[in-house]
Amino acid sequence: MSDRYEVPEPLAVFEAAMPDGARIVVRRHGNPDGPRILLSHGNGQTADGYYPFWSLLADRFDLFIYDLRSHGLNPVGDQETHNIGAFGDDCGGVLASIAGRFGEEPVIGVYHSVSALGALLHAQQTDDFAALVLFDAPVCKPGLTPEQMGVRFERGAAGTRRRPDRFESREELAESLRRNPMYQRVRPGVPDLLAETVLRPAADGGGFELCCPKEYEALAYDGAVRWCVQVDLAALRCPIKVIGSDPTTPFSFFPGTDLTELIEANYDFIPETSHFLQLEEPEQCAALAIEFLEERGFA
Repeated sequence: MSDRYEVPEPLAVFEAAMPDGARIVVRRHGNPDGPRILLSHGNGQTADGYYPFWSLLADRFDLFIYDLRSHGLNPVGDQETHNIGAFGDDCGGVLASIAGRFGEEPVIGVYHSVSALGALLHAQQTDDFAALVLFDAPVCKPGLTPEQMGVRFERGAAGTRRRPDRFESREELAESLRRNPMYQRVRPGVPDLLAETVLRPAADGGGFELCCPKEYEALAYDGAVRWCVQVDLAALRCPIKVIGSDPTTPFSFFPGTDLTELIEANYDFIPETSHFLQLEEPEQCAALAIEFLEERGFA
């Protein structure tokens, strides 16, 4: 396998307008005759950056991918509306835009991390998703105090605010990712792919800047606890599969999660992976997702 990834040109590109004015660029890939999937990514990342994973679904599924608001190809929007609740609402806005252009079909949601939390919140209130496949979703142990639950998010916010947000070149960021312990397990070529997709030319013409400003990324972590405690798996209106990283690794959302909650969530984990499991073991992630969808008659 080549050490470099090239995201193919999409079959279609369009902009979905959210009720609060945010704009989200949606791309269509894959097999238009296959079951429909809607896919997004984790905080500070992009959907194109997850290409090593979703490319493995492209032969069988009609893939619609999008970046979270103020991420990736999207314009930077209002900071006050940048939160996980809005990410959940955006699921509905994107789905409506897809249906308006390509017709109504059952949709499988495939989400990671904070976007998975947004999708969970949306699926508790609507029938928009036929099924959900969630990777390393921040599901927390019942009875845990908000203060205890918030420690991980506080670390994420603090680390985000400390790191640089300007780079002389894309290679500078790629090299930084290769040295970062959080990215030690990703496939060769992933740091270059991420550097290509999370950066844009700086507005002042000097080098490159993050597509999602680091303060926006930190804000999503800041408010995560109040959304996390609202998750009620019993209220979900569709079947769900949760695929977690190895609970024994330092960068996983699942250590200490109540076993009953995990059983309700139809939970599996992939050994020796971290929070970026889709970029570390994409074949295993895709295989588990497809197995679940086949069992439920969606593939």
